[in-house]
Amino acid sequence: MRITIDHRTRYRFTKPQARIVQMLRLTPCDTQDQTVVSWMVGVDCDARLRDATDGLGNAVTMLYAEGPIEEIDIAVTGEVLTVDSSGVVHGSIEPLPPMIYLRTTERTTLGDDLRAFAADSMALAGDPLDRLHAFNAALHIRFPHVPDAADTGLTAAEAFARGRATSRDAAQMFIAAARSFEVPARYVSGYRIDGNAQSAPHAWAEAHVERLGWVGFDPATGLSPDDGYVRVAVGLDALGAASIAGTRIGAGDEELDVALRVSQE
Repeated sequence: MRITIDHRTRYRFTKPQARIVQMLRLTPCDTQDQTVVSWMVGVDCDARLRDATDGLGNAVTMLYAEGPIEEIDIAVTGEVLTVDSSGVVHGSIEPLPPMIYLRTTERTTLGDDLRAFAADSMALAGDPLDRLHAFNAALHIRFPHVPDAADTGLTAAEAFARGRATSRDAAQMFIAAARSFEVPARYVSGYRIDGNAQSAPHAWAEAHVERLGWVGFDPATGLSPDDGYVRVAVGLDALGAASIAGTRIGAGDEELDVALRVSQE
């Protein structure tokens, strides 16, 4: 499938900023399952952009802008060719062993209720892969509508108890439960064709399965990712794979507007 992405993020500040430094995880990497045909990251002000690779193998762009800055617009456009691999990731950059992704973070705190829900959903399944698929499907039934929305800041346990979730929350629930059963799991940020208006990138999870490697699971659909997905960044949780993270020097508040279009050509 040929997928085009137009992702625009605008920050407006109530007072001019003296300096902005941001890490942009907005660029997908080539794997055997996706090929980046074209990709561009741009800003609408004088800024220095430096490309690098972080410790997890993600392509990152460091952005440095000197003020005074009243607003900044980050535009990402590109085209990616994808193939359906039934959720199995082939040829990704993996600088760290899978066991690193057994580490629990604050955002992937499990909680007793989510632990019990995961155990119940996996009880009748067979091998580890079947159990993960069963839990993914159960999460989708429990949370049938998980929009791609701004980060709630909730832990997996808090989002589960609240009874509603974004795609980020649902991915962190999957990760927290998988790690509790000694399965390495990680957060994935990227793009998905779903026909709906989007105000944030999509999120799903990957678990490391013996003899298969990393396999994707999307609680938003209850299925594994197909060729309608573009994989961009991985992390221990939503914070570790955030599309934009950084600091600013200056007083005042900020407003964030996101316009995102993902389509098939």
